[in-house]
Amino acid sequence: MTRLAQTAGLNDIQREILATVRDFVDKEIIPVATQLEHRDEYPTEIVEGLKELGLFGLMIPEEYGGLGESLLTYALCVEEIARGWMSVSGIINTHFIVAYMLKQHGTQEQKDTFLPRMALGEVRGAFSMSEPALGSDVSAISSKGVRDGDEYVLNGQKMWLTNGGTSNLVAVLCRSDEGHPEGTAPHKSMTTFLVEKEPGFGEVRPGLTIPGKIDKMGYKGVDTTELIMDDLRVPANRVLGGTTGRGFYQMMDGVEVGRVNVAARGCGVAQRAFELGVSYAQQRHTFGKPIAQHQAIQFKLAEMATKVEAAHAMMVNAARKKDSGERNDLEAGMAKYLASEYCKEVVEDAFRIHGGYGFSKEYEIERLYREAPMLLIGEGTAEIQKMIIGRRLLEEYRFQG
Repeated sequence: MTRLAQTAGLNDIQREILATVRDFVDKEIIPVATQLEHRDEYPTEIVEGLKELGLFGLMIPEEYGGLGESLLTYALCVEEIARGWMSVSGIINTHFIVAYMLKQHGTQEQKDTFLPRMALGEVRGAFSMSEPALGSDVSAISSKGVRDGDEYVLNGQKMWLTNGGTSNLVAVLCRSDEGHPEGTAPHKSMTTFLVEKEPGFGEVRPGLTIPGKIDKMGYKGVDTTELIMDDLRVPANRVLGGTTGRGFYQMMDGVEVGRVNVAARGCGVAQRAFELGVSYAQQRHTFGKPIAQHQAIQFKLAEMATKVEAAHAMMVNAARKKDSGERNDLEAGMAKYLASEYCKEVVEDAFRIHGGYGFSKEYEIERLYREAPMLLIGEGTAEIQKMIIGRRLLEEYRFQG
């Protein structure tokens, strides 16, 4: 166990889970991650191993076959997995968000239908808000769901689906004007639809097409896709929670825990970058001694370690706040913002410590250097986080003059 990023107050079960995950990461992920990433290959064997460990059901209640663990336990597992290969944590995260939304907002029938199979990893989740013409402005979505008897007909194009190809259950946010008069605020006329589909690419069911994988700079292995709905028919009992107009709130609740997840990913990637940097600095010699003995490098290592510690502490605080039942959008926004920014900086410092070798695909830091930028935009950009943080601070510190 390393000195950095320790978490006080964990119980025996949490410590056992984390030790198991760390062992799996060290033995099954780190040795093959860079090779798979360079080939942009889906990590099938790793995913099967995660299923056996029960990680797809980590936060799903025990009554549905899950482990019923806390957000903190989940976030610490994500931190460990991202330390090995950030893409693998993405495969779990979208699944986890859909399971969380079902647990919090689903009808009893929806929970009974999906959660037991999600806990086993048999049903794998993805969720979709963004569209090609918009990013963070969720209220501007144009995809529509129109009631037609006992079904809804969905039309529109969605963008940036993690697990778009490999999933078989997608939570899709659409505009639905049913029961919402003209002039209703956009966020009050949105509905989350639970869309079942076959894994794969092309027309995966009538009216639903998943084009091929989007070719990305980093975050490879995991499939990121578009989703095109052309008169896609969805039964009315697949409206999440059974009531239209609640989709925006449901999705924002999911994204809130997703932001803790992205913070945890940033912590994991930063930890790995620090490990690589501090190890290389003790092996590489210049001017007759290891570069770790040069003050310039020691200053870098000191800054990197401090950032790793600070990001981890904020991530843990945000998870614990949510677990206590309190509102945590301020803490989650701060943790996501800080962890993603610090991750980028720690990775770049590790890259600099490696010198010219950091630019070589032979060294792991090259992969981390391409992966870190995704965290700056995933689950809301830094600018969106700062808007959330600023608004919440003004609520908390309202001028009383």
